[in-house]
Amino acid sequence: MYQVPDQTGKIIIVTGANSGTGKEAATRLAGAGAHVIMAVRTPAKGDQARQEILDHHPGASLEVRRVDLADLSSVADFAAGVDRVDTLINNAGVMMPPTRHTTADGFELQYGSNFLGPFALTVRLLPVLLRAAAPRVVTISSGMAHFGAIRFDDPQFQRGYGPTRAYAQSKLANVMMTLRLAEIATERGWPLLSTGAHPGVTRTNLQSAGPNLGRDRPRRSYDGLGPFRLQAVDIGTEPLLYAAADPAAVQGGYYGPTGLLEFRGTTGVARIPRRARDAEAARRLWDEAERLTGASLAVA
Repeated sequence: MYQVPDQTGKIIIVTGANSGTGKEAATRLAGAGAHVIMAVRTPAKGDQARQEILDHHPGASLEVRRVDLADLSSVADFAAGVDRVDTLINNAGVMMPPTRHTTADGFELQYGSNFLGPFALTVRLLPVLLRAAAPRVVTISSGMAHFGAIRFDDPQFQRGYGPTRAYAQSKLANVMMTLRLAEIATERGWPLLSTGAHPGVTRTNLQSAGPNLGRDRPRRSYDGLGPFRLQAVDIGTEPLLYAAADPAAVQGGYYGPTGLLEFRGTTGVARIPRRARDAEAARRLWDEAERLTGASLAVA
């Protein structure tokens, strides 16, 4: 198991920290000495997860705060309440609801929750992050990003919604955000490190709860097949932990499993999706995200 380097004295925000990779990351980062802010949409679930972590790690330093990434006013309120942070981990997300849903601001749910919400949170927290000695922003993507395309003419899927295509677009946007932020940090001489990660095929609540959105009855939980069986959450969280805490992580680095087509296995450098390497498209996406969210570097 990957040993998280000492994080004593650091304050780390983990979105979606009540379950899955977010909860595992919160557990192990707190175990390494960090104070972890568990940023969750439902505080009761966050409180339960916090207590479960404390039951096994009584010395862990954890607090629960509410943020709804599908509501930009909630994102702004959360960011306004943060006066110090060393690392932001954009982990929370939704996965492939079978019918099209929208956020509080009218965005397609996956584009809004998986990309625009984390984008706004990142940009609004930049002034606080840049006061830290060695700040990091980690944004979680998915292997599905390789199948994504940014529909600049219809990113909200108002025409021809497809749950898989919308999910893949949002996860491609996450990688492009990671690389564009790394580019901006380098251009401006910021000490901030922007990294990305994906968990491969990992057992989280996304596979069961995510696809149920919009269904009357829960779909049977998928556990993979043969060599593609879902790996345990402790292994699937390790790319995230490496991106967030390892001194060897590099600017614009993207990390994930290295075995079986990058679906599972030991953490290493992951392949960046071809479309994510289009720097001009990434700049266009960033500018559009600023326009849509009202969160921009000019006012951050």
